[in-house]
Amino acid sequence: MEAIHIPWLLKLPEQTDVIQVNEFLPDLETLIPVRGRLQVTHQGNYLEVGVQAETIITLTCDRCLQQYNHRLAIDTSEMVWLDESAQQADYGFLERETPLEELVETLPPQGYFQPDTWLYEQLCLALPPRQLCDQQCPGISINNSGSASPTDRRWEALEALKRQLPG
Repeated sequence: MEAIHIPWLLKLPEQTDVIQVNEFLPDLETLIPVRGRLQVTHQGNYLEVGVQAETIITLTCDRCLQQYNHRLAIDTSEMVWLDESAQQADYGFLERETPLEELVETLPPQGYFQPDTWLYEQLCLALPPRQLCDQQCPGISINNSGSASPTDRRWEALEALKRQLPG
């Protein structure tokens, strides 16, 4: 997806650009392309961005560590404020207090909107925090085959040294 020059949106009918999405995102490993519809509307002092999209990703179960496929679907929208101060350089690790009203997405009015980056972020936010292959997943099964504790061959040298020491 190409970046959208924000002033260009003002020249479109209803100041809206609709993008049909059917592609793989470079930073998100999916089994099928992300498919859906992304809409960007210029509302004067903000952009209204909305998306309906889905794909299939491979996750690893937090309990049993097996991989499984998960359908990832999003239907979300966001307002991105247009503000000249968004062009100011970020000075990195300088300490400063951030007022609550600054905790929003902002872009410069003459800048660009990156739809692929925004879509990637929305898909990442939709990933389940607990990744379980099944709600009744029992986890990793441990076979106790008669021994009191599982043996790891890497500890054999230490066990031999331990037997040589007086009791």
